[in-house]
Amino acid sequence: QVQLVESGGGLVQAGGSLRLSCVASRSIFSINFNFMGWYRQAPGKLRELVAGFRRFGTANYADSVKGRFTIFRDNAKNTLYLQMNSLQPEDTAVYYCNADTCWGQGTQVTVSS
Repeated sequence: QVQLVESGGGLVQAGGSLRLSCVASRSIFSINFNFMGWYRQAPGKLRELVAGFRRFGTANYADSVKGRFTIFRDNAKNTLYLQMNSLQPEDTAVYYCNADTCWGQGTQVTVSS
């Protein structure tokens, strides 16, 4: 079982930026995940996919974050990132790192207007 630990959340004003990190307990490169990505869940709402990679595929993004968020990974650091720019209050949520059936504990992102 791979452990995923997120960090980088916080409080930011609208228009600001944050970078989330997800460190895996084992080498991401050596694990044949079918999918890796970021989800988020706002209060009272279902968890939704924000951005992710399928194995050998390019990144996919939710329409609501296209052009503002970028997902990328550093295999040498066993880390998956989510760069979030031009943040808006509707981006407020708990953000979760996911790799197939493995989930992190979540990190809170709050965007003030």
